[in-house]
Amino acid sequence: MSGDPPPPTDPLESEEALERGRLLFAQECRFVAGADNLGALPEPTLTEVAFAGRSNVGKSSLVNALTGRQKLAKTSNTPGRTQQLNFFDLGGRLMLVDLPGYGYARVSKSKVERWTELARDYLRGRPTLRRLCLLIDSRHGVKDADRDIMSMLDRTAVSYQIVLTKCDKLTDAALAERTHAVEVEIARHVAAHPLPIPTSAVSGMGIPLLRSHLAALAAPNRIG
Repeated sequence: MSGDPPPPTDPLESEEALERGRLLFAQECRFVAGADNLGALPEPTLTEVAFAGRSNVGKSSLVNALTGRQKLAKTSNTPGRTQQLNFFDLGGRLMLVDLPGYGYARVSKSKVERWTELARDYLRGRPTLRRLCLLIDSRHGVKDADRDIMSMLDRTAVSYQIVLTKCDKLTDAALAERTHAVEVEIARHVAAHPLPIPTSAVSGMGIPLLRSHLAALAAPNRIG
């Protein structure tokens, strides 16, 4: 009927897809390993989704919001708190990987360089990595450090999704303007998904949609 609402343009926005995402992220999520060198990485047995971004962009808060667990990933107001790659097994179907933040951190330059190189090596060579969620603070937009990572991901053909964080701190008009600016920016990057996902770990904005996108990558439900 003409009065019916139009179907969602993105199939991952459908009620069924959103429900699959909700059910997946309602599963037990447990810490598996923290790796500060490539030799300490766990065996690549599950599909992996990684989260990266500038220090203090809200990575840990986003992981906690996705899983509905306030203390799964450690959060801090101090940039540089995450100093290793942290692996979380989500229901035996998906591995979530919290990467060290890049950019400012109150630690030595040598430590920052070591974390950055570890993250880059992981992103370039992990066979089970299906998607990188690249977090951008919606208040500041894409910075040069983000562009460096995006260019590296383009070169290595690592698929990535831009996720705008802290969107509750912007007005609707400012968020729409920022989102459009990011869309224009990422149109130049071949490995990026064309549309960013605005989120807020505080209000829950965008969390169901991001769950839906990630659930589409997960291993099937185990039988028996």
